[in-house]
Amino acid sequence: MTKNPFINAISATLYITFVALFMFYGNKLFGPKDTILTPIAVLSLFTLSAAVMGYLFLYQPLMLSFEGHKKSAVNLFLQTVGVFAGITALVFVLIFLGVFK
Repeated sequence: MTKNPFINAISATLYITFVALFMFYGNKLFGPKDTILTPIAVLSLFTLSAAVMGYLFLYQPLMLSFEGHKKSAVNLFLQTVGVFAGITALVFVLIFLGVFK
């Protein structure tokens, strides 16, 4: 990842968008399937998402911390979370305003 909190937060938002689109349209593409594979797929996606988000939010801060730049590491992490919080708040405002009806 980068040391740019905007790119990190936007990357997380894009990943979430693709997962949400897949989940929203997946039933239309594949039809409803009630098998043992459904909960396995959901738990696998949850685990993959935790790993991807961990990488997007924590990789560069951890690298900075290991290099001895602890203050920069904390700042990068908090800035990334702050930008992501702003994007999340914007999505909720757009939903509240009914933009996506």
